[in-house]
Amino acid sequence: MAKFVLWGTYCDDALRRRVPFREEHLAGLRQQQEEGLLITLGPTEGSTHVFGIYEAGTQEEVETVLRQDVYWLNGIWTELRVYPWIQAF
Repeated sequence: MAKFVLWGTYCDDALRRRVPFREEHLAGLRQQQEEGLLITLGPTEGSTHVFGIYEAGTQEEVETVLRQDVYWLNGIWTELRVYPWIQAF
């Protein structure tokens, strides 16, 4: 399994716009953690960017999961970039 870093952006007024989707989003993240896919994920202060670390077989697997997230589907996340990551220590 390889590790991948997610870096993305939120829409303007994300804190307000995410409200109807928040519980579904968090439930999906919990499921990803239980499956061993998601290591950590969260917003930067001010909720302008999202950062996450995933462990998966391929980068495409991570990108597919992200693009099925309710935040992506409803425009809360506006850009998602996934990069292979080498953990130094």
